[in-house]
Amino acid sequence: MPKTINVRVTTMDAELEFAIQPNTTGKQLFDQVVKTIGLREVWFFGLQYQDTKGFSTWLKLNKKVTAQDVRKESPLLFKFRAKFYPEDVSEELIQDITQRLFFLQVKEGILNDDIYCPPETAVLLASYAVQSKYGDFNKEVHKSGYLAGDKLLPQRVLEQHKLNKDQWEERIQVWHEEHRGMLREDAVLEYLKIAQDLEMYGVNYFSIKNKKGSELWLGVDALGLNIYEQNDRLTPKIGFPWSEIRNISFNDKKFVIKPMASIPPSSPPPRLTLGSFMCIAVNYIDTPLAICPILAKFKPGILGQSSCLKSSNPSPGRLGRNVRFCIQVFFVCIFLEFKNCFLEGVMLYVLFQCQ
Repeated sequence: MPKTINVRVTTMDAELEFAIQPNTTGKQLFDQVVKTIGLREVWFFGLQYQDTKGFSTWLKLNKKVTAQDVRKESPLLFKFRAKFYPEDVSEELIQDITQRLFFLQVKEGILNDDIYCPPETAVLLASYAVQSKYGDFNKEVHKSGYLAGDKLLPQRVLEQHKLNKDQWEERIQVWHEEHRGMLREDAVLEYLKIAQDLEMYGVNYFSIKNKKGSELWLGVDALGLNIYEQNDRLTPKIGFPWSEIRNISFNDKKFVIKPMASIPPSSPPPRLTLGSFMCIAVNYIDTPLAICPILAKFKPGILGQSSCLKSSNPSPGRLGRNVRFCIQVFFVCIFLEFKNCFLEGVMLYVLFQCQ
């Protein structure tokens, strides 16, 4: 009898323990996690681990857990995190638990300044976080100092304005009182609806170099590709919406973005140096989603074996969002060195087809 392997998976609000077999795949572990927490909108999430080099890496679902570069410790440690962000949370996040997990992760990103948030917006978001935790404000229950134990604002905001803890609490409390009658679940959704409009929401950043060797950031999100200066991830130096990208071609550690013809021919396409990844081209003109080497390997019958939310008459706007979302998904999947991401390709292609 093979010896079992202990695994610990940390979600945003729980810690789960499992015992897996040496031949357990990432998909089997992932399925066990989502079944335990009762999550159905699984396509947004993944399992993250720290590899032997200290980098955060996504677990490949189609490979054995033990065959991947997971640190050999007991228990094996994983984080269950949102991997892809919806463009419209009110339309695309259905389950309360999905909204809750996104809320906690986005809130953590804002508090850690991974998602930049202006001070005024940070106070408003803090009030929704308070409403989701405490419910309606009650002066008989919520005495002065009732927020003392909660981290509600980014350290940058606290240092930017010379206010003491009581003054910050007063400002948050004013908004908290305004939310009277709002359900806790609705407060979570309102938080996300505001957060999704922040500039850094849902952006995956990758360290890159241009032709001159300058260090830059490449930001990938549902709307397109952006290039940022090393010291400013908020304001893009140059941007490429998906609708204006004709082709992305890859060669070893370089890729070339080819814009639409509206860009002057004299402007050469930027060449950026990245980590190694699979060579795939995304052509936005010929087909909305041309992921040639991957999807060509699948038969229509196989593509049908996946469940997703179906809409018989998707609106053009929603269809456009799905196109951009799927392209973003594949780009990030490829960049993160998924040498064989066929299973994810099937699931996300079906998601695009169904919605």
